[in-house]
Amino acid sequence: MAYGMYISADGALIQGKRMEVIANNMANVETPGFKRDLAIFQARLAEGTIEDPTLEGTGAIEDLGGGVTFAGMATNFAVGPLKSTGIPTDMAIVGDGFFSVTKDGETLLTRAGNFQLSPTGQLVTADHGYPVLDEGGGPVTIDPELPWSLTGSGAITQNGAIVSNLSIMQPASLGDLVKEGENLFRPLVGPQALPPEQREVRQFYLEGSGVNPTLEMMELIETSRAFEANMNLIKHQDEMINTLISRLLQGN
Repeated sequence: MAYGMYISADGALIQGKRMEVIANNMANVETPGFKRDLAIFQARLAEGTIEDPTLEGTGAIEDLGGGVTFAGMATNFAVGPLKSTGIPTDMAIVGDGFFSVTKDGETLLTRAGNFQLSPTGQLVTADHGYPVLDEGGGPVTIDPELPWSLTGSGAITQNGAIVSNLSIMQPASLGDLVKEGENLFRPLVGPQALPPEQREVRQFYLEGSGVNPTLEMMELIETSRAFEANMNLIKHQDEMINTLISRLLQGN
């Protein structure tokens, strides 16, 4: 197969992967606390240069570019807009920090504060009912028969007394967080509790999705055109090869 066809095929595959990432972002445009993903590409060396690194930078035919390769995904942790909901179990962190929840015995982090109260008074995530944790690592429990409120530092009060302090954690680096699905992150390095004076939590609010639908649509159009261009290159190169073969056969 022609070398250019390999390059074009790789380009089409990469753009297809990018479209998947953009489509997932657009599907979560209304998901509270969602952080958009970015597809990361990098240039790939030609096969000849990989086999003989001394050829890199020489300009020889073996040093031709090897197209692009998918290098993974990165997460944009920009804070989403705050939205007033009027729902007492909705909470939003202003600035740094993540809520702590437990799933299958593992502590995970999330910015999605669309919580609910279980029949037993436990504060849980809306979609899957994972318990929200307090500073002691146990589930946050509220007496559902009594009125309650949330202070700006993340303390839950009832009858004028603090009954629980939300666990608000901050990783050493946002690069230490890995998406686990379900709007949850697993820290690769143990996060630290955010000091009370640095916390700001708002009740009756939710952090919106970090996805800008206009931006995602523009990137989707750009990606679609790049994908189409690579497919057209494959088609043209295939036609050129077929034409060349036909002429060779006619010449024989």
